Amino acid sequence: MPKGHSLRLTAAAAAELGRQAAVAGTPGMMHLDLVDGSCERWVIRIRPGHLAGVAVARADGITLFAPGDQSTRLAGLQLDYRGDLSGGGFLVRADHSVRICACGASFGPANEGGQATK
Repeated sequence: MPKGHSLRLTAAAAAELGRQAAVAGTPGMMHLDLVDGSCERWVIRIRPGHLAGVAVARADGITLFAPGDQSTRLAGLQLDYRGDLSGGGFLVRADHSVRICACGASFGPANEGGQATK
């Protein structure tokens, strides 16, 4: 994992990723990639296994992989998980250099005006 180009995982996100990986039969390994978002530039899609790419985050027994060309877009982001009786979901948190949609799942560079072009 290159220094400075890593995604941070909260304990809640690592626990949920670990649970999903175990249920899917790929213990300790999950994959994420960025797909076009609707309210901001990108949305993180999470799937089980090591489909391709490089390790972008490690925490509490889970390694999260992503395509190598997307790893720089993940720099400075934190992946969190919130769950309640209605369900749950992963949320993106970041500093001021990244704009996050109100839904918490979509993000884009803060220096682009309005919705980014895809």
